[in-house]
Amino acid sequence: MSHKTRRKEKNCLNCGTLVEERYCPHCGQENVEPHESFWHMVKHFLYDITHFDSKFFDSMKFLLLKPGFLPLEYTRGRRARYLNPVKKYVFTSALFFIAFFGLFKTGDTIKFNMNKPIDKAERTRLINKGKESLQKDPAEKSWTAALQLLEDSTRPLTMNDLAPLLGDFNYINISGRSYRDREEYDSVQKSLPYGQRDNRLLRLIQYKNLELKEKYKTDPRSGMNKMAETFLHKLPYLLFMSLPLFALALKLLYLRRKQFYYADHAIFTVYHYIFSFFLLLFVFGFDKLGKLTHAGFFDWLTVLAFLSGGPYLYFSMKRFYGQGHFKTFLKFLLLNITALIIMMVLFFAFLIFSVFEI
Repeated sequence: MSHKTRRKEKNCLNCGTLVEERYCPHCGQENVEPHESFWHMVKHFLYDITHFDSKFFDSMKFLLLKPGFLPLEYTRGRRARYLNPVKKYVFTSALFFIAFFGLFKTGDTIKFNMNKPIDKAERTRLINKGKESLQKDPAEKSWTAALQLLEDSTRPLTMNDLAPLLGDFNYINISGRSYRDREEYDSVQKSLPYGQRDNRLLRLIQYKNLELKEKYKTDPRSGMNKMAETFLHKLPYLLFMSLPLFALALKLLYLRRKQFYYADHAIFTVYHYIFSFFLLLFVFGFDKLGKLTHAGFFDWLTVLAFLSGGPYLYFSMKRFYGQGHFKTFLKFLLLNITALIIMMVLFFAFLIFSVFEI
């Protein structure tokens, strides 16, 4: 209870209901003076922080050491002693993504991919493609310059070297075929039988890909960095959208267990995601320490921490749903397969959204 001065008036400032005691019987708001002193505000802030900390660390102990215990306590109605799972999800996800975006630089990843040497088979494919293009159009200057580099086997080549010349770098390519520009793409589509042409969605994606190829023709790495940055900043939304789908998968796996409602599966999922955020923080932390110290010990800790996620989920499911080892293991495998499919679909969908936002 707060120590603010009670109002003399008996009307609730929030809903107008008559208030005989300290709290409104209708909406629950405390009937106190709305203007508080700075000292009262500081004391209230400190109380909230310490209260949050005590519940947070009490919950953490059970979250890490007793898989499935907290969601089981929640469904049994024992909630006051633990931090609300939704509040904890918001806090841990914010903490995770602050660390994630601090550790991962999109430019480093793109640089690695773009600087990978082109192997002999890919070099031969590009040479043949270049010669075919020059037979059709001998004045094609880009392929003339590119062939000089490709046919020089004494020097290694990367996509960084060729992309500005060829314009053959695709940001997203579903059909598997590369096109130089929209005119070439439309020409090929018209030449195909009606049933073999790309549908409206594939056509829109290909148009966007060709637009980006033209926009970042001389610097494809900048385009890839932009796309990667846009996609990475959508990861919080991707994970949030996966949460109800993960809970739905659990609902279907335990469809015959009538005592579990969809909300119960959702609470189980929220706690599992909270644990996963903390686990990944440990994984990233050990990995970073390994790179800084060059100590193999941290590499082992990174692997062990990452692999511990599987057993944790298994024991969480066993404790929460109360089934035997065989049934739990079978559903554990099915859940992981389903979750992988869900994440792949969401990953692709958000990647498409990222491309269209560049």
